[in-house]
Amino acid sequence: MPKRLRSFRIGRVRGYLRGRIWYLQYHDSGVRRRPRVGPDLAAARRLAAQTSAQLESGDVALLSFEPLAIPELRRRWLEHHEHVLRSSIHTVDRYRTATEHLLTFLQEVRPVRLASVFTARDAEAFVRYLRTIEVAPNGHQNTAKRRLRDKGVKYILETCRSLFTYAAKRRHLSPYAANPFSTIEIDRIPVEDAKPVVLFTAEQERQFLEACDDWQFPIFLTLMLTGLRPGELAHLLLPDDLDLENRVLYVRNKPQLGWQVKTRSERAIPLVPLLAEVLREVLGGRERGAVFLRPSYGRSGRIPPLAAKDRKELEAEAASRLSRQELQLSRVLLRTERAAILRRVWRDLGAIKADRIRTEFIRLATRCGIPGATAPKLLRHMFATCLQDANVDPLVRNILMGHAPVIPCPDQHGKSGMGLGMTAVYTQTRPETLRRQCEAALSVRPALHAAGEWLARRRPSSSGS
Repeated sequence: MPKRLRSFRIGRVRGYLRGRIWYLQYHDSGVRRRPRVGPDLAAARRLAAQTSAQLESGDVALLSFEPLAIPELRRRWLEHHEHVLRSSIHTVDRYRTATEHLLTFLQEVRPVRLASVFTARDAEAFVRYLRTIEVAPNGHQNTAKRRLRDKGVKYILETCRSLFTYAAKRRHLSPYAANPFSTIEIDRIPVEDAKPVVLFTAEQERQFLEACDDWQFPIFLTLMLTGLRPGELAHLLLPDDLDLENRVLYVRNKPQLGWQVKTRSERAIPLVPLLAEVLREVLGGRERGAVFLRPSYGRSGRIPPLAAKDRKELEAEAASRLSRQELQLSRVLLRTERAAILRRVWRDLGAIKADRIRTEFIRLATRCGIPGATAPKLLRHMFATCLQDANVDPLVRNILMGHAPVIPCPDQHGKSGMGLGMTAVYTQTRPETLRRQCEAALSVRPALHAAGEWLARRRPSSSGS
């Protein structure tokens, strides 16, 4: 009986048998590589021939990869988002928090060190681990902890899948290994415990606005009738972003002041007449500064230090502060350091914080006895729902909400297509169309009646129209 073959050589590549598994061995750029192939001798010889040819031609070998510890992989991935992709600071922070659960799992449950040996079975064990841990919903140490919801579990898994996709593209995984988080089919995990979105009824909308004081009322009325995100409302400037004569509110990026729209998509939102009048009354003739002031200024009438500066002057002030800090430290500022300095510019401008909008919303909803209302984003949901109820054109809805103009449209084979995406590229929606459809949709909102009553109280001699 012939002796079983235990090794072979093809060019610069040697194959050898360990147990029942074939391995290859070769040197690539001075580094010894020993990739695992499998039990099939024919497959091992075929890969050895391909690898030898690639080494001779100077190409990167098919089976070459750089084993990397998962903590180091995570660090490189976060730096890639920070410095190359320039993802927002909040996005990078969310990625860091999500992947922190993976590191904790590796330390406490499954001591896998290298990304290349982390398998689908490890990923499944990680899912089971996530189902058992308790976290603070808002990340604050004093918040009562609870189990992760299904959406939270899916987000963590999707983030880890992106992490390992980055590893695969940079050859930190075995070339024949699949992404371990792709094999567990994250998209098929059902969301069974999502927090329901409970919209205000007409009576609750009136009750909520009636509970507002004169500082709160224009803030929440604007959120209701424009669909702005709280961060967008907090970063509106006069006169750049508010044109009361033409009744238009502009949502614009302000990179020199450290703020950009979530989707980076600027938009113009028409204002219904009563909202324009409410804003005119609140501004009281102010022509510069932030549209909405923080309570210490808005309720007392005090003037913020930078209130007299327009946008260009604010950008010059911001650049000056950044330069002074860099000179003091003798180095380039980190993005987080720049963000902290620019936040102080907005503070000195008197602008309201988005977090303050949330806390004021929760207090008002609690006072009105409205259950489930814990985030001002609810008002954005109400605006979008109002547009749909009025059969507003989908392209107009996308523009007003500031969403990407791509609507998934499965074709006859079940594959996702571009839908209205290319149509949106060709379609130029006129401002008159935006205004007509927006005002028609909002005409039945109880908030308009509340706005009229509020104006009547502020202007006793006026009819409030």
